[in-house]
Amino acid sequence: MKQIMFIFSFVFLLAGCSLSSIQSNSKAEQPHEKKISEAEHDAYYNSPQVTDDSTLQRPGQSFTDEKGEATLKAMKQVNKTYHFGDIEYTIREVKLLHYRPDYSLIDYFHPLTEAEEFDFIKISVDIKNLSKEKRQFAPVALFETNTGVKADWNQDMYLEHLNGVLEGDEVKRGSLGFIVKDTKSQKIDWIKVLTSDVYNVKQERLEEAQTIQIPIS
Repeated sequence: MKQIMFIFSFVFLLAGCSLSSIQSNSKAEQPHEKKISEAEHDAYYNSPQVTDDSTLQRPGQSFTDEKGEATLKAMKQVNKTYHFGDIEYTIREVKLLHYRPDYSLIDYFHPLTEAEEFDFIKISVDIKNLSKEKRQFAPVALFETNTGVKADWNQDMYLEHLNGVLEGDEVKRGSLGFIVKDTKSQKIDWIKVLTSDVYNVKQERLEEAQTIQIPIS
């Protein structure tokens, strides 16, 4: 069943994130700002592959568990909500973390990097389908930084199944992570995320993809 969902998401993203769509829809979307309660901040999944960073709130803080050691380098509380038709997309926070995974997890990260420790950007999001009907959406189809790092959705290290179909009134909450290289020589000042288009189950495009730029320094 998981394989079927993966293939469906792959086909959907190939359809929704074509080069022509990216080129024609790269303008930034203006957010509708919204206050986020402390209670809403709590319930993000504890990744089986990545150390829990929820207690890390100040640069320099570290946390170690059985999955490795994470150190916070920078953090931006975003708490902005964007509307794409029936999709309500909230970016909670963005963190720049240094991660030293436990030896048992090295093989998991090898397809993404050969380094035994690395920096990565973590983006925590909520996605809500305000419609009673199914919608298809990906919160991050393409990722970019001012330092020249570029990645697409299949380089997300969290794999929390945030891409694809949302049932009517469904809410998805989770994180996406993208490895960044050589942050010592050039500081990461901002990131850009390109969403997918929004589709219905008939593969009819309802809303165009948008680019969102987020400062993190």
